[in-house]
Amino acid sequence: MEPTPSRVRVLVGDTVVADTTAALTLRESTYPPVVYVPRSDLDASVVSPTDTSTYCPFKGTASYVSITTPEGIVEDGGWTYPEPYGAVASIRGHVAFYPDRVAVEVEHTAG
Repeated sequence: MEPTPSRVRVLVGDTVVADTTAALTLRESTYPPVVYVPRSDLDASVVSPTDTSTYCPFKGTASYVSITTPEGIVEDGGWTYPEPYGAVASIRGHVAFYPDRVAVEVEHTAG
């Protein structure tokens, strides 16, 4: 787990779902890195909880969110760990998104 050193924006079509400079990046084994955005940087008017949940033996129980925009609804487009396990406690209060369902833009700075 590390701070994401760039601005991160999450979009569905033209709708900005999140815009932050305080994201976290989680790297696990051979999986692609996952960016977690603070809930405080989400547009709460387009994100709503669903009844879906899953369990990860390393992170705990995930709850899911749907995203509603003029383009339609992205069901279970993101997830959060309300009570993450100790090793990943810093993702509490953050939401991650499926990159095949939304656009996750990470600005890369030269350096």
